[in-house]
This record gives sequence, structure tokens and C-alpha cells, in this order.
Amino acid sequence: MKIQPAALLLTIALAGTSSALAETTVLRHFTLIDGTGRPPLADAAIVIQDGRIQWVGPAAKLQPSAGAQPVDLTGKYVMPGIINLHGHLGNTVGLVQDPKFYSRESVEKNLKLYASYGVTSMVSMGTDKPLIFQIRQEQRSGRPTYTRVFTAGRGFTGVGGYPTTVPGMKGVPFEVANPAEIQKDIDQLADWRVDVVKIWVDDHLGKQKKISLDLCRDIIADAHKAHLKVAAHVFYLDDAKTLVREGLSGLAHSVRDKPVDEELIAAMKQHGAWQSSATLTREASLFEFARPSKFLKDPFFTRGLSPDVVRTLGDPQYQAKLRQDPDFDRYPGFLEMAQKNLKKLADEGVRFGFGTDSGPPARFPGFFEHWEMELMVQAGLTPAQVLHAATGSSAEFLGASKDLGTLQAGRWADLLVLARNPLANIRNTRTIEAVYIAGNKVR
Repeated sequence: MKIQPAALLLTIALAGTSSALAETTVLRHFTLIDGTGRPPLADAAIVIQDGRIQWVGPAAKLQPSAGAQPVDLTGKYVMPGIINLHGHLGNTVGLVQDPKFYSRESVEKNLKLYASYGVTSMVSMGTDKPLIFQIRQEQRSGRPTYTRVFTAGRGFTGVGGYPTTVPGMKGVPFEVANPAEIQKDIDQLADWRVDVVKIWVDDHLGKQKKISLDLCRDIIADAHKAHLKVAAHVFYLDDAKTLVREGLSGLAHSVRDKPVDEELIAAMKQHGAWQSSATLTREASLFEFARPSKFLKDPFFTRGLSPDVVRTLGDPQYQAKLRQDPDFDRYPGFLEMAQKNLKKLADEGVRFGFGTDSGPPARFPGFFEHWEMELMVQAGLTPAQVLHAATGSSAEFLGASKDLGTLQAGRWADLLVLARNPLANIRNTRTIEAVYIAGNKVR
């Protein structure tokens, strides 16, 4: 019988003989932030073989590896790739959102942009088409060269409910009216093997229709029967309490109408619910671009935008139009409430991950993830807490911690090389010198 190359490599590895046919890269002499929450390790080394970490530890204990490609990273910092638990792919071009834009080209463009900013995995939360499952399968069958995608497929709302009235969102979520429709749609999501189920539970400050909590209960119950976790777009404290009591896995936004209270905190601990993403940048973006933004002079921001978008963001007429929003004056308060609630949940020991809601118009993939980390630190979290949330913790929420989120033996080599220490200043995550996904250097 003819032995295939992959089987031959496995045979050699199991026999403990030469691994000359394997692709081996050795990174050495850097400070390691491994994503576990442990203190950093100075003068570290990582051996990467065929995209996975074979060994990690002090450089002084590194054993010679025949045929390896050595990379000296003296003075640099290495951390796991960023995992964004809340984004949206493919539907936005420039500052316009429309499902007609959804294509392989647009999805891959978004994923490559995320990768260039060091976001090595992301969850697309409820706005996808079946194409996403083909892309996901292609990635999981090999070693991806752009950001790994996880997906909720299509999310849920009620008939005519938010966000179907948002420009470019009609026909995107499932609009359900009864338990039979929910069961049919959950069966479809289970067949697609989605990574999470998404529900939008919001009335957009009383202006739109919100899905009933009875329907939400049915969605959560049917999803759990199919062994699927459920995350919800929420705004109101009372909705968060009800959903958590019904078994919700994650709050996909911070509560923004009121301070979180002991009742919610106790319920989240009892049921194992996470603040899966706080999406502070979503709130900040509602007023940041209604004025001359400091970001427009920041090349780290503008490199991800087309010249047309940069010009529009700098246009006083565009900024004035944003300020005409009747709720505009309330938006800074929503951000402040979201930050206070994130800090309270963290202080009380509720598990939290990392996510931004990037992807829709004026919520820019890649840059927003770095801005989110900065806003989390401004909320009172330490850089160490934020980095752990954006790496090891987010992988744990996804159930992917055996493969992603930490730089440990056996995991995929998804990592960033930074020029400066992000534990000293969270903005140092922006000093990216290299990005690796599955051991492939993609930047």
C-alpha cells in the first residue's frame, strides 16, 4: 500500500526518528505572554512544527532542531493571536451595509484585514450566508493563511423585529413567530454545526419591535438540546436576567440601561453565563465619528480604510448628520455604563471574553479590537486581564482551548510578535512586527 505524505510524517514522528520532512520554525530570545494568565517568561523560545507548537520554554533549554528555521526575536514580545468573539463579515463595503455584498471576495477581504491587525480568530455573529461554512471547512481542513472564522450562521429575531429594520439587515436573521419555526431553524443551524446561536433581544430604545422572551426561551431550550451554546444581543438589565436564568451562555453586549446588580451576578455565576463580549467600541463609535476624530491622523487606523471612507469620516457634513441623531447625547452615557458594568462583573468573578461588534458601517475590523482593549483598560481592568480575555478566555468560551488561545505545546501557532510590552501599556498591542496563523507568517 502506498503511504501518503501526511501518514509518512506521522509514522516518522511516532517512531521518534528524523523529522526532516516536517516544516520547523524556532522563535527565540523574546518575552513570552502565553495567554494562560501566568506571568511573562523572559528569554523564551517556541518550536513550531507543521503549524503547531511542539515545545515552548526558556531559550536556555532549547534543544537543537535539525533543519529548523531560526528566528531571533531579541527584545520582542510574543503573545497569542487576538480572538474576537463578536464581529460581522462580508456585508459592508465602505460605509454601506447590504447583504448583496456578501461574497467570498468580501468575506476573505475582511478576514485578511483582521489578520493584518493580529486578530487571528473571530466569530461572525448571525449575519452569514451558507458560503461561510465552506470557508470554515477549508480552514479546518488545513493551515489557514488568514483569520480563522467561527460562525453563528443566521441569528434570531421576531417577525419584523430588531434588527431587520436596520439598513441592509432585512432578510438576514431568522424571523420567528412560534416554536415550530424555531425548531426548524435550530435544526438547520445544528446541521450546519454552528459555533454559537445568536439572538437579538432589543427594541432600539423603544423604537422597534423586540422578540418576545417566550420565544427566546424556546430558542435557548432547543439550542441546548442540539448541544449548541447561545449568546444574545442585549441592552436592558431585566432582559439579561431573564435570559441568563433560562440558560443563556453569553451576553454579547454589556448591559447599558442600568448598573448590573447582585441578582444578575448571582445568576451568571449559578448558570455559568459569560459576558462573552462587552463591545465597548460599538458604543464609542456612535459618537467618535460625529466630531473631528483623532483617529484620522493615526496610520494604524487609516491603513485599514479606503481613501473614500477616510474623506467621508473627515467631512464636517457627515459629522453633523451623525449629531442629528435624536439619541446622540445619550451615547456617551451608554459607553460609561457598559464600562462600569464590565468592571463590576469582572470584580465579582463573572467570566468574560472579548469582542467588538466590528464589521458593520463605521465599526472597522482590526483597529476596533485594539481600541476595545484600550477602552477595557480605561474601564479599570489591568492589561493582563484584558490580554487574557482576548486570548485564553475567549478560546475557552468557544470550546477551542485545546487548539487556540494559549501558546502551549499542541496548540496552533497563532501568535503576534510585538516591539513593546503590552502588559506595560495596552496600546503596545499596536506595535505589531509579525503575525503567524497556524505557523504561517501572514504579516
